[in-house]
Amino acid sequence: MPDTPLTRRALNRATLARQLLLERGTVSVLEAVERLLALQAQQARPPFIGLWSRVSGFERGALLSLLQRREVVRATLMRGTLHLASAKDYLHLRASFTPLLEASVASVLRERAKGLDIAPLVKECRAFFEEAPRTFEALRDHLVARHPEKDERAMGFAVRMFLPLIQVPTEAEWGYPGTTDFAVAESWLGTSLRTEADLSTLVLRYLAALGPASVADAQTWSGLKRLRPVFESLRPSLRTFRDESGRELFDLPKAPRPDEDTPAPARFLPDFDSLVLGHDDRARLVDDAYRSRLITKNLRVPATFLVDGFVAGTWTVERKRALAALVVEPFAPLKKKDRDALAKEGEALLRFVEPEARTFEVRGL
Repeated sequence: MPDTPLTRRALNRATLARQLLLERGTVSVLEAVERLLALQAQQARPPFIGLWSRVSGFERGALLSLLQRREVVRATLMRGTLHLASAKDYLHLRASFTPLLEASVASVLRERAKGLDIAPLVKECRAFFEEAPRTFEALRDHLVARHPEKDERAMGFAVRMFLPLIQVPTEAEWGYPGTTDFAVAESWLGTSLRTEADLSTLVLRYLAALGPASVADAQTWSGLKRLRPVFESLRPSLRTFRDESGRELFDLPKAPRPDEDTPAPARFLPDFDSLVLGHDDRARLVDDAYRSRLITKNLRVPATFLVDGFVAGTWTVERKRALAALVVEPFAPLKKKDRDALAKEGEALLRFVEPEARTFEVRGL
């Protein structure tokens, strides 16, 4: 049976539907986190904004409560970066990223990795973190005292990649202070992690959250290589499509694929949002002419906004005394109806992000 063709707009609408961006979901926050599989969390605030844009009636306290109850955790996962994931998903899927994380020690440290005796180092540091949650600054001080002749930062990076660690939430505004304590995952969650990779489940969950997608898309999102055999093993249970450039795409048979003319509302996405980082080919999300603006020179992924489902610009928040301003930078001139929709959505976002402000402005439209 020939692969079904999917237009760029059809791909856009299918992905937005799964990301709760065609309409806010009437689901619990925990259900949303699991439906999205994980939220990029290099910084503490972005996951809250990502959920605010996706979940009807989302309040900051709902996610803070899940973090305090240890039902959602902040830990290293896809691409070796920090994410928020449900504890259940972290326990099951962390082992799938073990090869990526461990290989990054040699690729990042290079010469500095030589001479590191990983197994006893990880054992020592596991005991250090199991005594009590501690910062990595405290770990480096410990390593300097115990191994003064060695590179404590190289050792610290190796421990971060080899030892499953959870960042410990606090009463901070967005759940985590600038410098956080770490705890051993098994101790924090009170149970053992799965020890074997489950790449089939990972691929199926990825397709549910960000499909239809190619093998290259999944590899870019996850940071894992050689996923083709996993897709091939799943092929009998999947549907296949072709995008406008002829690339083969895979999807779950019953996943939502709305009509390409389905309306897509104005939405604001936070820095490093998983939607922006979810594919190798980002044509379904942004015009090629603007793609370079999605990653800055210092490798930041800026906060963006969607118009008709596609990335149409970036935004920042400025706070001066009682005034909070959302500064919008469109990639191109916007229609009046889109400016009006963004202004309304933007003011609501400002009230969520800066609730203590008394005056709210949306600039740049």
